[in-house]
Amino acid sequence: MPPIFHAQLLTILYFLSLSNPSFNICISATTDTNFNKWISWRLNNYHQKYLDRKSPKTIFSKKMSATLDLRLRMAEMNRKEIKVSQDGTGNFKTVTEAIDSVPLYNTRRVLLHISSGIYREKVSIPKTKHFITFIGNAKDPPTITGNDTAATVREGGDGTPLRTFQSATVAVDADYFMAINVKFENTAPHVVGTVGGQAVALRISGTKAAFYNCSFYGSQDTLYDHKGLHFFSNCFIQGSVDFIFGNGTSLYENCYLNSIAKKVASVTAQKRSNSSISSGFSFKNCTITGTGSIYLGRAWGDYSRVVFSYSFMDKIVLPQGWSDWGKKARDQKVYYGEYKCSGPGANLSGRVPWARLLTDEEALPFIGTYYIDGDSWLINPSAYQL
Repeated sequence: MPPIFHAQLLTILYFLSLSNPSFNICISATTDTNFNKWISWRLNNYHQKYLDRKSPKTIFSKKMSATLDLRLRMAEMNRKEIKVSQDGTGNFKTVTEAIDSVPLYNTRRVLLHISSGIYREKVSIPKTKHFITFIGNAKDPPTITGNDTAATVREGGDGTPLRTFQSATVAVDADYFMAINVKFENTAPHVVGTVGGQAVALRISGTKAAFYNCSFYGSQDTLYDHKGLHFFSNCFIQGSVDFIFGNGTSLYENCYLNSIAKKVASVTAQKRSNSSISSGFSFKNCTITGTGSIYLGRAWGDYSRVVFSYSFMDKIVLPQGWSDWGKKARDQKVYYGEYKCSGPGANLSGRVPWARLLTDEEALPFIGTYYIDGDSWLINPSAYQL
């Protein structure tokens, strides 16, 4: 279903305020229009998509599941809370300071409550610090921002560039990471034809990571879904060239994918380089809109795998739908599928012949949290009493 218009959002918020006077959300007409559309569309999803009994169940119980793996259950039973606030009222003023306080080989869930504000930091969570959660205010999410690119020269280094991997504003190498109500941003602009313009907002390299109601702002290579099992729920992801890329095994559910491309670009660049690798991106109940002309995906690896199901595709989606990145040998190896999508960009008549219109049976493995083995590690964010 396409996003509802701004005027309808104001109407929804008006009636919500009548029924609950404490409900207070301020939206300025001069603020980020796309972000406002996402809020509007997200409200619509809560009322319609999440209550859809026909699609596979993906909502989790508020109670801790007995099927969670042992390490995670132990971590959740021994939570620690830390407050980050720039005004000095918390435990730390920066996100980096809070992460530094977490011991190596951490075994307990650490909840970092990040107060609203703009945090100009390059944040890194090493692989020895598992179970960290970022939590922000849903009405005014904190923004972690930077502007490094692949061509940025390392500070105090030997003059070599960072390259794409190290350009991330936030880099997560640890497992069991979570983020709730947080904005991740890389403000470096994309200039068509420029070498080294890759500018990552977030790189997730740890496994069993989940993002709820988060937004990712960038231009080229916004979200580096590098490797591991990942879940993105009700997220806003904005970019132009390959703005979701990597070799992750990831489910994107109820996400808003916004293109800011000026010419021709691609939403995804999934890498899967071997048929035995289980990775791939699955998008369910998502909306694709914005500017430019975009492919749903282009094959970064020979066996690239991406599936879109129950998603709305605006007219910006090219009729061909998919690109082999100029390597015809990949046409018979990639797995690009669509299932019960809608909108002007979902017209299959012009699709490349090697794209797949999935049957019910073929789509089934991709449209539930079982795709990412979610029963063993997904935690409902309401468990943290937001």
